Amino acid sequence: MPERDTDARLIDEILSVLLGASCAGCDEPGRVLCDGCRELLRAAPAQRVLTGGLSATAALSFEGVAARCIRAVKEEGSTLLVRPLAAALHEALPSDPKALLVPVPTSRASFRRRGYRVPEMLVRACGRRTARLLAHAGGTEDQRGLGRAARERNVAGSMRARHLGAGEEVVLVDDVITTGSTLVEAAEVLSEAGFRVRGAVALAATPKRR
Repeated sequence: MPERDTDARLIDEILSVLLGASCAGCDEPGRVLCDGCRELLRAAPAQRVLTGGLSATAALSFEGVAARCIRAVKEEGSTLLVRPLAAALHEALPSDPKALLVPVPTSRASFRRRGYRVPEMLVRACGRRTARLLAHAGGTEDQRGLGRAARERNVAGSMRARHLGAGEEVVLVDDVITTGSTLVEAAEVLSEAGFRVRGAVALAATPKRR
C-alpha cells in the first residue's frame, strides 16, 4: 500500500504540473493537493443519529479544506481529488463484506452536468463494489439553501427501489450529510422494498449548529 500511495501521488504531481493546477485546499500552485491540505483530509469518523433512528457515520467534517475539496469534485470536475477523499471515506465504511454498499442515486440533471456519480466514484476508489439498488425518480430541486423541512419535502418520493429484497443487509453511502433527509428517504424506500438497512456512511457531514 505505501508504494501504491507514493506512485499515485507522483502521478498526481506530474498531472498537476501539466495541467497548471493549484491546491484545491489552499491555492498553492503546482499541486492538485499540497501535503499540508492532504494531512487535513485524514479521517475523523463521527456518528450522527438521523430522523427515525438511522445511524450515520461521516469520515470528515464538511468545513475548511474538506469542504473546498468536495465542492471541487462536485462542482468543478476535479476528479483527481477523488483518491485522497476516498482514503478518508474508507475509514468509515463497514469492513463486513456481507453488507451491500448502496449509493444514494444522483439526479439525471447532476449526472448530465458532471458526467459521473460522486458516491459511486468514491466507493470504487476505496476498492469496494456498489450495489445500485436505488434509482432517482425525479421531481427534486437543488437542495442548496433549503431548510430541514423543505429538504424533506423535496426528497419525498424522489427515489425508488430497482427490485424487491429478501432481507439483505445494506449500508447507504452519500457524499455529504446536511440534514440527513436524503439518507432517511433512501432508507425508508429500501426498507419498504424488503432490505434491512444497517446504517449509512458519508464522506462528510456539516457541523452541527449550536
